[in-house]
Amino acid sequence: MKRLLIIAHAPSSNTLKLRQAAERGARHPDIDGVDVLIKAPLDAGPKDLLNCDAVLMGTTENLGYMSGALKDFFDRSYYAVLEEKQGLPCALYIRAGLDGTGTRRAVESIVSGLAWSWAQEPLTLHGEWQDAFCDQVEELAQTMAASLEAGII
Repeated sequence: MKRLLIIAHAPSSNTLKLRQAAERGARHPDIDGVDVLIKAPLDAGPKDLLNCDAVLMGTTENLGYMSGALKDFFDRSYYAVLEEKQGLPCALYIRAGLDGTGTRRAVESIVSGLAWSWAQEPLTLHGEWQDAFCDQVEELAQTMAASLEAGII
């Protein structure tokens, strides 16, 4: 059984809805060959990365950067997984009040340093809240889990 790790910062009711949408997508009833583990960034660590086959990250845009919680996760995990998890398939969604470009650049820089592989383009959900954001995150997670199950990633 493959394992998809979802690490999502959810400090508000809307970002919690996004994390729940990611869980719904990853645990779609048609996908039965993927174990899904969901953790907040402050609760996740290198051991979680070492025991997964792909990772989906979710973050808020905070002052043009990723959440401090996701940055803390990377700070604690980077060197511990650097050699062993090269090529790890990953994806990202960003809840951005502005345009999310600084956040995306920051995460892409870390992912590049880790030599992870983008399974899908980062998804930026910017502007005023829209319920459709949940559908987009659910689809992202479902596609990632299905791809993992099928051996595409």
